[in-house]
Amino acid sequence: MSDVKTLHDEDFFAWSKQQADALRAAARTGSNQALDWANLAEEIEDLGASQKSALHSQLRRIIRHLLKLENSLARAPRRGWRQSVNDARIEIDYLLETSPSLRSEIDADIVKEMKRGIKLVVSDLGDHGEIDPAVAASILATSYTSDQILDDWFPPELQV
Repeated sequence: MSDVKTLHDEDFFAWSKQQADALRAAARTGSNQALDWANLAEEIEDLGASQKSALHSQLRRIIRHLLKLENSLARAPRRGWRQSVNDARIEIDYLLETSPSLRSEIDADIVKEMKRGIKLVVSDLGDHGEIDPAVAASILATSYTSDQILDDWFPPELQV
């Protein structure tokens, strides 16, 4: 039992997957406990999935604002975009601290969220008349590394 508690304390995401599997196994083998095994397993698994979803949301927020910093001519919102990136990085630090197993898929998660972030930025900049074929091509060609996303990196400021 102490190993399970340790896993719970050290990696909630991995613990939730392990517990869901254990509940499903208990349901298959039968138990004299009057529990809704299948739904309990699903609910516990969903708790871990919510952390994965939170990670994706923060990655997408960072990507969106890095892309705006790199491609938008707007001056006023830049400080807010930088603050948003820093806030999201802190949220990700916490998620990875409480669920370190999420780190194993972060490069693949960044690739997925790059596509979504690019779509959002093209729309955002289009709404403000800041998109033309060259800017769109530049945005579509952008990719960020996990170090750029997670560390203190920011793109160079546009010279306007």
